[in-house]
Amino acid sequence: MEFTDIINILLALVSIGFGVIGWLAPRYTMEVLDMTDGGSTMGMSEIRAASGAVFVAVGIGALILGTPEAYAMIGFVWAGGALGRVTSLVLDKRTRLKWIFFATELVVAVIALAVNL
Repeated sequence: MEFTDIINILLALVSIGFGVIGWLAPRYTMEVLDMTDGGSTMGMSEIRAASGAVFVAVGIGALILGTPEAYAMIGFVWAGGALGRVTSLVLDKRTRLKWIFFATELVVAVIALAVNL
């Protein structure tokens, strides 16, 4: 197994791991992200979908396909998260937690894209 293969598998597992938390533990995820559902279940639904199952699906999909393009998609998905986060940093209040999440998203995106494109 090559170094690139190991990195790709690890990035897929990171995506799946974080996704499972968002998907199956939305209340916990919302607490970590300093979010409330406002008395509706739509907040939890959005976390399960956008912060959870999407990352599970992209990680599993990359593992199933096993191509550089599939693993690059992990990078594009995480880059999308970083783009949304940096938009919030520019337009909304800046917080330490936002910077931490932005840095994490950017690092995963850059590694996945650099290794596979």
